[in-house]
Amino acid sequence: MTSVAAIDNLPVTLLTGFLGSGKTTLLRRALAAPSFSDTAVIVNEVGAIPIDHFLVDFVEGGVLELPGGCLCCMVREDLAQSLRNLIERRDAGELRPFRRIAIETSGLADPAPILFTPGADPMLDQRLRLGRVVTLVDAVEGASTLDRFAEAARQVAVADALVVSKTDLAPFGPALAERLDALNPSAERILGAELEDPATALFSPSKRPHPNPPPQAREGVIAPTATTLPRLLGREVRGEAEDGWEFGGESHAHSHGIAVFAVTLKSAISRFDFARALGGLARDRGSDLLRVKGLVEFADRPGRPAVVQAAQHAMFTPEWLDRWPDPDHRSRLVFIVHDIPPEEILGHFAFASPALIGEPVLQH
Repeated sequence: MTSVAAIDNLPVTLLTGFLGSGKTTLLRRALAAPSFSDTAVIVNEVGAIPIDHFLVDFVEGGVLELPGGCLCCMVREDLAQSLRNLIERRDAGELRPFRRIAIETSGLADPAPILFTPGADPMLDQRLRLGRVVTLVDAVEGASTLDRFAEAARQVAVADALVVSKTDLAPFGPALAERLDALNPSAERILGAELEDPATALFSPSKRPHPNPPPQAREGVIAPTATTLPRLLGREVRGEAEDGWEFGGESHAHSHGIAVFAVTLKSAISRFDFARALGGLARDRGSDLLRVKGLVEFADRPGRPAVVQAAQHAMFTPEWLDRWPDPDHRSRLVFIVHDIPPEEILGHFAFASPALIGEPVLQH
């Protein structure tokens, strides 16, 4: 039997994008690489799913071995149960070992509840970690789709990387670029047609090396999300504060009520105060808390920041780093929200630790 420790902290890639954006095509290309044959794929869809040159009909609870060795199953109802079953069957030796999981969502899916799932389940929270959210955007219809459909806007807003597809049919023009800049200015931009190795778009968190890669990264498993956070947060945070929390950066409302707020903390905070603040926000406004991600130094672990992530009502177990991954040693967070004013976010942290809160600074 495979030991539990052997599969702890499996990285999960969430692949999303609106109908017809090319998710399955990109996934098929990525999994063709022999080095990624130890991948389990969950298709969050209904009906027959085209993969490679096959049309696969899934049976409830079934797991199929795809050409190239990857495992694939389909979710009809409960994503958490499907993930648990996949892990338990691997532990029991019923499935060939896999070292990462890719979840392909339906084109109409709101990604926030899917991000919420692993963090809300105690077993999954211990066994999985969020590696990367990749969203495909169609160069032909992408701009109009983002204007018309709130689901498409949410898919773009929560992404770590945006892959622009179908540039062979239409150029990646200024209209689409402006829409992406408004919704998610700090996500990595990738032109799908120019990808020599599509697996890097899905499973590599950053082109920059991790300053202190964990053993899993040296063995070819995805490095923590912290490799992308300094770039993201560095672009979004502006200005200085004497002490406490401060809002800044790309802090303004976008289409369909989506907004991005960057927050910095000049000194360490206790885990209790942080959990009370973020937990209170999740309790009161969890359905509108699309995603939170950042680096936070807690008072009981000076010099060892944690990668903090949350989605809706769930907070993921922090991933502890041995040191700061960039020269900026301030704790900082990015909130991606729907119709939550920045003052409400600030209020929750002020309630947790009033002495640490500064005045909000908004840039429109």
